This record gives sequence, C-alpha cells and structure tokens, in this order.
Amino acid sequence: MIPRETIDKIYSAAKIEEVVSDYVTLRKRGANLIGLCPFHNEKTGSFTVSPSKGIYKCFGCGASGHAVGFIMEIEQCSYVEALKQLGKKYHIEVEERELTQEEQQRQDDRESMFVVNDFANKWFQEQLWDTPEGQAIGLKYFRERGLRDDIIRKYQLGYSPEKGNPLTTALKKQGFKEQFITNNVDTKIGVGVVGKSEDGRLYDRFRDRVMFPIFTVSGKPVAFAGRILKKKDNVGKYVNSPDSLIYSKTNELYGLFQAKQAIARTDMCYLVEGQMDVISMHQSGIENVVASGGTALTKPQIWLIKRFTSNITVLYDGDAAGIHAALRGIDMFLEAGFNVKVVLLPDGEDPDSYAQKHDSTEFIHYIEEHQTDFIRFKSALLSKEAGDDPYKRAELIKDITASIAIIPDMITRQVYIKDSAERLHMSEKVLTTEVLNLRKKKAEESHKEEEKKAEEQQNVQSTEQVEQSNPIKLIKTPTPQRSGLDANYYNLMQLIVRYGEQPIDVNGQRYTIGEVIIYTLEADEAKAPRPVYQMMMDEFKRHFQENGFKAESFFKFHPDQQISALAIDMITDKYQFAKPDNNVQLGELVTRLLFEIKLTVINMQIEQLEAGLKEAQAQNDWDRQMQLLAHQPKLLQARNEICKVLGNRVINI
Repeated sequence: MIPRETIDKIYSAAKIEEVVSDYVTLRKRGANLIGLCPFHNEKTGSFTVSPSKGIYKCFGCGASGHAVGFIMEIEQCSYVEALKQLGKKYHIEVEERELTQEEQQRQDDRESMFVVNDFANKWFQEQLWDTPEGQAIGLKYFRERGLRDDIIRKYQLGYSPEKGNPLTTALKKQGFKEQFITNNVDTKIGVGVVGKSEDGRLYDRFRDRVMFPIFTVSGKPVAFAGRILKKKDNVGKYVNSPDSLIYSKTNELYGLFQAKQAIARTDMCYLVEGQMDVISMHQSGIENVVASGGTALTKPQIWLIKRFTSNITVLYDGDAAGIHAALRGIDMFLEAGFNVKVVLLPDGEDPDSYAQKHDSTEFIHYIEEHQTDFIRFKSALLSKEAGDDPYKRAELIKDITASIAIIPDMITRQVYIKDSAERLHMSEKVLTTEVLNLRKKKAEESHKEEEKKAEEQQNVQSTEQVEQSNPIKLIKTPTPQRSGLDANYYNLMQLIVRYGEQPIDVNGQRYTIGEVIIYTLEADEAKAPRPVYQMMMDEFKRHFQENGFKAESFFKFHPDQQISALAIDMITDKYQFAKPDNNVQLGELVTRLLFEIKLTVINMQIEQLEAGLKEAQAQNDWDRQMQLLAHQPKLLQARNEICKVLGNRVINI
C-alpha cells in the first residue's frame, strides 16, 4: 500500500486547475474555471473546475472527481498509475502498492505496450543518429527536406534499417513478450512494431523507413508512421501502427502534443494533412499546427482540438480531389461549433514546401490575406463546378444549406443564410425555410435515436453494476430522480459527507454526526438501498477517529471513484441542505431525516402487508390473513407516532 502521508502530499500539491489545464483549455468564470468536457462531445462548456474545492464537475454528462480521478479517466490508468503521474509532475516519490488481480492484468497489458513503444521509439532514434546507415539515409533525408537537427529531435524522428529484423532481435533480447510486440486484431493486445507472417515468422514491420512517432496529448508514444524512402512496387508509401488497446488512428492527431500549448495560447489551430507539413510549419515558427494523418477527419479528433480552441484554419495545397474529400470533415467542424476558415496555398505548394521558403511572419501574412470562411469557400468551389447547369445549381444550394443547417448558433446561421442568398442569387426566405426543414428533420431523427437508445438501456445491466465491475471506469452521475428510501439515504449520506465529523449532543453525550446516523440506521436494521451508501458508512467508521479527519475531503478525494463521484455530487448538488446555523439545528435536522427513513421503511412494510393480505384473500388462506391482520395495528401505530414527531397528518387506526 502507498503510505497515507504520500497520498496526502500528492492531493495537497496537485492543483486541480493545473492538472486539468494540461488537457483542457479553461477560462475564468467567477470563482471557478470552465471549459469543454473531455469526456463527452459538447458545443458549449459545462465542465467546471473549482480550485477552492479541488474538484471538477461536468453538468452535461455528470462526470466528476478530483485531480487523481481526472488522470485515471483521461489516461485510462489505475489509481496507482495516476498517483505516480501526479507525483512525477509535483516531484513527490510514490511507493508501489499491491494491486488486485484485475487491476494488475489491465495495468500490465497497457504498461507493457507503452514500454514496448517507448523502447522502439528510442531505438529508432538511436538508429538515426548513431549508426552509419541511419546517418547516411535517414538523417540525410530529413536534412535534405530542410529540417534542423533540433526539430528532428523535438519530434523524436527516427529510422528503421533496411535489412534483417534488428528491432525484433533487440526486443527479444530485452525480454519483451511476443504478444506485446506483435498485434492481435481481435483482442487489440500488442503494439505491432513487429509483424507476424502466416507461418509464424516475426519480422520488423517498419523496415527501410524513416519513422514518425505519434504521441498522446500527454506525450506518451502510442503509435508510429513509417515513410518509405525508395519506390517499390506494391509497397505503400506509409506503414502505420495497427489499432490496439492504447491506440486508435481515429482518436489521435499528429503533432497535438507539441502544439497544444501554442493552440491554447493563440486560440487558433491550423489543420494540415501530413507529418512533414506539421514539422516544417513548426520549424518556421508556426507551432499551433496539427495533422489528420492523411485520413478522413473523425469526431474524436475534432473534439480533441475543441479542448483547446474553437477556431480552426484548414490549409489546402489546391488539389481538387483532396479538397472534396475533406469537405465532410469541415462540416463536422461546423456542427461542433467551430469558426472555420480555409486557405488555398499557391499552385504547386503544400504547407511543407511553403514553410521551407517563408518564415512565420510571411506565412501568417499569406494566411490572413487569403483565408475565407468555409461557407463562402464551399459556395465558390461548387458554383464554379455547377456553372449554368440548373440541376447542378440546385444540388449546390442544397449542399450549402445542409452545411448551414448544422451550425449550432442561430445568429451565425442567419448571417450565413443572408450572405449565401446574395452570393447564390436566391431568396433569403427560401434558404431560411430549407434550413429550418433540415434542422427539424435532424431533430426528429435524433429524438428517434434517443428513444431507441432508451429502450436498449432498459435491457442492459444497471449502471451501478457496470461501475462496480470496472473500478477505473469514469463514474458519470447525472442527477437521478430519487424517491423513497433512496432519497432518504441520499440526504443522510450528504450530511455525513458535509458534516460527518462535527459533534452533537445526544442524551448528554457527545457523538459525531456520522456516528449518530450510522449507528441509528444499524440499530433500526434499515438496509441501504445502494451498495455505495453502505461502502461510505463503512469507510466513515474505519477512519473518522483519525487525527485531522474531515469527512468532505476524505470522501471527495477517496481512491474509490464511485465514492468520490457521489461525494462530489453531494457537495455540488444545487438542492443540498442550507448549512445549519449551529449544532443544535444540525442535530434537529439529523433527527428529522432519521425519522423520515423510519417512516419510509414502515410505509414500505405496510404496503407489503396489504399486498400480502390481498394475496391471502385470493387464495382463501385464513391463517395467513389472521397473522397479517394481527401485525397491521402495530405498523399503523408506529407510523402515526412518527408522523406526530414529524408534524405530519396522523392516520387513525
């Protein structure tokens, strides 16, 4: 186990706003900070960070937690891994603890894959810088492409030798298991730097290529792209790492790790196609640039950018086929609420070649002089192709209105409608009607999809069971409709979280709020309706006598994400109890809530008794009826006594 002192040091040192800011662009709003939630797609920020409380809370998807919990989810790692990462960030040494078998297996698989990639990444760099072949071929290639040595090192570029399988040999010598250096398509285990033929032979996947490592937002190497240097028949220009547990090409953007700070600082991102485009622009002084990697843009990639900015400028080299292929991706930017600009570079130029010939000032000046918003760009492009053909012009207008319709902001939509009407020589009213019809159709489709999901949800295992089966899964707790015993327990657990360690007088003796609540519930044999409530009570009993124990901090920073998430919900719940003026009022509140639980339990027992009576009458079971009728007055009397205490209406027997 990690010593409690070490954990406390990390929690004290880790400022939630600093931790989250490594992944999400935050802006000030009152005493808190707000940004776009990294855990679900949203167009307006509902992700709130409270520096004073040390927590985050998304009021859209319900995600909540503390600094350690945030790292666990964003990096998909275990509690100990998250502590290590924060310990490293804040220069605090973290000791190991023994993990559960499930945690150990998950951590071993992921860590092994990251370790393999890290080894391969360093090995590729060593081949580039420290071998005659790498210097003569790989390094020469990069330098001929105009790259400085410092930029080559910054992007950790490398080289994979032409002959033999030296990487495979090196990995085996290091003792790496075959399952982690190859790749299983079905299980996604293994990073695939080594290929495996049908007859079982292992070979270097990236042989005779210069290497471009791909990093996560936090800087871990998750994959590689290898570019061939000699033209060969039936051999692709690029070979990429296969999808795995730690990598999906649809979820990563090349260069984002190196660009994220510049993107946040400038509130602007430039999007290009290839790795060399990114690196050359970075070298010229334009650092806020990323690449899609030559594949069609995906929503996860778009939302990665959205974490840092809502302004995107897409650079094209003028190739018509490439532009058409990218139009759908730009529509996705519009739908996500981006301000989208498009720049066509001069004929024969791409971002790489243009950056080689111009410094950042000249490049940015060209962009500012030639950029146009996407709707105008698309209108001009399609109008040129449609010419005077009525059918093609009609299709053009439908295409433009489809793009306008997905823009979430109403004012922006109306501005584009007005501008497009003038450019296309169309009635503004006609375009407005078409846009409204498209939005209505989209809303109806979304509604049907939500209804379908809701139906499917009823046949799925409950959320709480899923959460318990995966201890490092993000705990999302959108405000549920609580009723009955669950609502009663929630109110009491909320008091334990907020005031659990505070003392009150009970019959002349001093007890903490938590003790009074927990031991009263145990004496009444009131079973908790949810396992997490019982877990919280058990944790309180184990730790409340420790020096310096504060229930709110203890629960919101608890290593169990389920407990932590629920505690943060209770702390941030807008319907939480107003703080009592003194301990007497607090004691009265506790007493009332405990009586309300008793009343709820008795009402449930009465309902069960009445149902039993109906069943016994239907079966003509006279003995059973007599037993139930004999017990009924006691329950009714107990209910009336509690109602008198609570000031509720008394029910006559």
